[in-house]
Amino acid sequence: MSRNRQTSLVSLSLIGLAVLSLIVIGFAFPNQSLEASLRGISIWWDVLFPALFPFFVISELLLGFGIVHFIGTLFDPMMRPLFRIPGIGGFVMAMGFASGYPIGAKLTASLWEQKLVNREEGERLVAFTTSSDPIFLIGAVSVGFFHDASLALILGTAHYGGAMLIALLMRFHGAKTGQLSASSDTREERRKRTTSIWLQAFNAMHEARVKDGRSLGLLLSEAIGKSLNLMIVVGGLVVFFSVLLQLLTSIGTMQVLLSFIERLLTLVGIPHTLAEPIINGLFEVTLGAKSAGSVGNIALVYKLAAAAFVLSWGGLSVHAQVVSLLSHTNMRYGPFLRARFLHGIIAAILVLLLWQPFTEMQLTSSVFQSINSPSIHSGIIGLDHLLHYFPISLLLFGAAFALLFCLYCVHFIFRIVFRTVIDYDVKR
Repeated sequence: MSRNRQTSLVSLSLIGLAVLSLIVIGFAFPNQSLEASLRGISIWWDVLFPALFPFFVISELLLGFGIVHFIGTLFDPMMRPLFRIPGIGGFVMAMGFASGYPIGAKLTASLWEQKLVNREEGERLVAFTTSSDPIFLIGAVSVGFFHDASLALILGTAHYGGAMLIALLMRFHGAKTGQLSASSDTREERRKRTTSIWLQAFNAMHEARVKDGRSLGLLLSEAIGKSLNLMIVVGGLVVFFSVLLQLLTSIGTMQVLLSFIERLLTLVGIPHTLAEPIINGLFEVTLGAKSAGSVGNIALVYKLAAAAFVLSWGGLSVHAQVVSLLSHTNMRYGPFLRARFLHGIIAAILVLLLWQPFTEMQLTSSVFQSINSPSIHSGIIGLDHLLHYFPISLLLFGAAFALLFCLYCVHFIFRIVFRTVIDYDVKR
């Protein structure tokens, strides 16, 4: 016990020293700190608030009305065998892919509060639903930073395809005892198997609405209040990491890290000029993706691979937002951290593997390059961007769910074959 106390005291001392050092550095570079904080506030107000706040409110309303439970019941036969999560995770996946980080973490925390997922299921869920939204991927990254809308197809395939691979890998996360109790053959479960899945879904929605019991006015006011509190937390973290990155640059720490990353990239045969985008992306996803698009004198495929890594990693700013959203749950940061890093590596590798067939496809040019695309250079997304990129976003969104359905079909076929072989051996 004393050893744990000593470890805790050392950790607190180191944290206190780090905070004190940041305060001193901030006083030493007041102008840089002010500019960085204003830049962070601008990103929060112009980009994050209009993009996230409506989804926060809508998700709270959908939970209160029981619509999430309705969708979860429909997705249950597909999500359980594939990813070892309840069907309600399908709703989290849809919202996470559509609206981007950190919606997946927010919804997962809400499901945990309602005891709809346990710790292992929540960790699996948040690991692959923390992703970029299609509007940002297409408008800001592909068009605004790389000036080529056709790159959205390969970037989206690598990013969302990597998320699906992470989901398949995360099904092995957690002990066997972490599975849902719904696998038990109770009388209630036997009754459900004989009932239409649509009837089950409507019953689940009705029961959830009755259990919630709040009026529309109360539900709306509480949804807005919770969402505003979350947005303030998100804004504070964005400003903090913006200032932190600027201060580390001012004192030369980033230069040391840059030299280390350059040597590491050279060892693995990757152009060392990608070190700056990767370092920026470690802290903030927008800065990293923008730096990847502006790097010169290297092949486009490597720049796109770096952007895919940054988008999938998410940046420490997003990580901090996820940690704050999960702070009141028993879910751990470690599995999320490993999944984000692995997602980044997988997405970068997928870009390298898909590049050659992508360049040989003429169909992508007719689909994307014919579009007179409004760019999003600063990451600020307006109504014209939303209307313009909605059809393409819907295409990528539909492709992700088509892949999910194909995976389920493959699983279903293998299960039938396996059962046939077992029955044949038993009869022999």
